[in-house]
Amino acid sequence: MFKSLIFMVLKAVLFDFNGVIINDEPIHEEILEQLLLEENIKVKPQEFREHCLGRSDRACLTNLLIRQGRVVPEAYLQQLLNRKAEAYRQKIQTLEPLPIYRGVKDIIDKIIVAELKMAVVSGAIRSEVEFVLEKAGLIQHFPVIVAGDDITVSKPEPDGYLLAIEQLNQIHPDLDLKPDECLVIEDTFAGIEAAKKAGIPVVGVAHTYPFHMLQRLANWCVDYLWELELDRVRRVYQ
Repeated sequence: MFKSLIFMVLKAVLFDFNGVIINDEPIHEEILEQLLLEENIKVKPQEFREHCLGRSDRACLTNLLIRQGRVVPEAYLQQLLNRKAEAYRQKIQTLEPLPIYRGVKDIIDKIIVAELKMAVVSGAIRSEVEFVLEKAGLIQHFPVIVAGDDITVSKPEPDGYLLAIEQLNQIHPDLDLKPDECLVIEDTFAGIEAAKKAGIPVVGVAHTYPFHMLQRLANWCVDYLWELELDRVRRVYQ
């Protein structure tokens, strides 16, 4: 499970959102499929996995539309993003309970006990992320949320994670947080690559891809969040 690393003291844990906190990838695929059908576009399931998993809604829709030969003006793209966000909100409102992954609240409790900072870094737009976190009773744990509408590029670029570190330092001026003092939790290849480009060690959780595929890329890998042994990870940093 653990690879040999030497890092500084662990100070913060940065969570991906879709596929790590909430099991909603099938919901996104269903909504995007319907949205594109309304635009007279039929997308194959493998295209969703190739162009959308781990990437922002903006990047996902842009790539799928361009592949169909469509011109994608900003106003048109924003309209689609707004329609997608509203459809997502309506769908989430009907779900009881929310499909929050088992182990999320346990790992958050461990992080609180360890007195580490937390943030969410997601390609989803802010309204979706905040709506779910509020509904799940988790939003108070994440003073920093970097969403897809906060940055101009998508994972696998590192910008979202670097911005989260910057914002945590703004909130906590004495923290002096550096990338190698963070831990990222991700479920996709694009997310793991983004964390690595930012210089942040990363745990791959096998919610979306098999363990053996993530194990090749991440510093640590677990099948389920509750298997993450935070104390052992912290000792590696120290």
